[in-house]
Amino acid sequence: MAIRKVARMGHPVLRKKVRELTKQEILSEKTRELVRDMVDTMNDYGGIGIAAPQVHEAVSVAIIDYQEEGASDQPLTVVINPKITVLDAKEQGNWEGCLSVPELRGLVYRPRKVQIDFLDLKAQPQTIVAEDFLATVFQHELDHLFGVLFVDRVKFEPGKSPISFTEEYSRYHAPEEDDEVGELDD
Repeated sequence: MAIRKVARMGHPVLRKKVRELTKQEILSEKTRELVRDMVDTMNDYGGIGIAAPQVHEAVSVAIIDYQEEGASDQPLTVVINPKITVLDAKEQGNWEGCLSVPELRGLVYRPRKVQIDFLDLKAQPQTIVAEDFLATVFQHELDHLFGVLFVDRVKFEPGKSPISFTEEYSRYHAPEEDDEVGELDD
């Protein structure tokens, strides 16, 4: 187990479409070690998710660990070779942050309900239906597997500030408890 350096925006690994893992690779010790390192790195950096490209590995592996009180908890889940299907295209906005884009937040609108079909660490097929904030978390992490960062999805409109440094976000844009727009920091 090791804490790896997180690739930051500008590093080419973050813009590559990853390759899928074979069943043999999924079951290998090398993949288990990668996952352990990803968990350690995510926890050390304070994220709720991380994708393999963020630790300089261009393979189709992501981890989600979103546990807060509420109906959208997602205990530590390893997602390998995922396919995502939009179940409800109505968009919701969340201020997203990213371990690979430190000190920035951006307002991103994404579909509010998705289905993720993937393989687990035993190479067994699994399905998760995620909605609301959890749907945003999954979409954000899975974007990394296709070379997409949240900053690519920020919609700029004249006179509005949809991207902000973290300090200014906290001061001027952080949602109140009753606001519809939430926040994500992977």
